[in-house]
Amino acid sequence: MSGHSKWSTIKRKKGAIDAKRGKIFTKIIKEIIIATKEGGGDPETNARLRLAVQNAKGANMPKDNIERAIKKALGSDAESFLETTFEGYATGGVAVFVECLTDNNNRTVAAVRSVFNKYGGSLGTNGSLSFLFDRKGIFHIKNDGVSIEDLELEMIDAGASDLEVDGDTITVTCAMEDFGSVNRKLIELRIEPDEAGLKRIPNDTKKVDLEVAKKVLRLVDTLEDDDDIQYVYHNLEMTDELAAELG
Repeated sequence: MSGHSKWSTIKRKKGAIDAKRGKIFTKIIKEIIIATKEGGGDPETNARLRLAVQNAKGANMPKDNIERAIKKALGSDAESFLETTFEGYATGGVAVFVECLTDNNNRTVAAVRSVFNKYGGSLGTNGSLSFLFDRKGIFHIKNDGVSIEDLELEMIDAGASDLEVDGDTITVTCAMEDFGSVNRKLIELRIEPDEAGLKRIPNDTKKVDLEVAKKVLRLVDTLEDDDDIQYVYHNLEMTDELAAELG
């Protein structure tokens, strides 16, 4: 199976070092709330909630926090979150796709536009960049002694298209339509991913010089710091020079 981009590996390591736990928890709690309101408070019968709870556990969120979020979502005074996306270009023509969960769309629109303007980017219309990204299932699993060969065979059988090992992390990738079958196979194998979900993977990358790349990453980091923003995807090519700069 072919490997993932260098960006995926470095971004994940960087996130593990730089992660602000409070912000991570805020984003996961939003997902738990919207999943609960959408399909009820039982993870056994609500696949989206089961996935959100799984990700909460992978982020070491206390059980009490998870239960409080579900209880809050079931109450009459629970916030209502809108799922929305933004698409645009950062400096250097790097495509950026932003996924949000917000209780105030006007605030989010203004904040996203401000970040793009600050770092020399420009927002486009929804749908203008979706062709540059494929939605795929991504599973991050701890490499804690599992037989890679056996796991790879099981994952291929379940529909996975890629398995990559990087130190203590195994990343499994599948087509969007195979996400459910791969997730069920992991449950059957009693393997609980640290993180799982549908992600937008660029089908082509954009190479820019080092200074432009650093400006793009400042835009991405600023967007990710916003509590209304769940995920930021881009097609910046991770060159050796940029990888070395990020350490």
